[in-house]
Amino acid sequence: MKMKSHKGASKRFAKTGSGKIVRRKAGKRHLLSHKRHDHKRRLSGTAVVDATVTATLNKLLPR
Repeated sequence: MKMKSHKGASKRFAKTGSGKIVRRKAGKRHLLSHKRHDHKRRLSGTAVVDATVTATLNKLLPR
């Protein structure tokens, strides 16, 4: 039977070429007017997922 990826996880996480899993940083969706510029800049970009959940995400994202 064909392995299927978890669609909710595939929309939130991505795998890099070396096999690491990256995510977007939380806190930059709304209520941005009162947050400082340097804080918003720090929230931009991606972050590598912590090693404690990498095994779980590898099951949800087989490819």
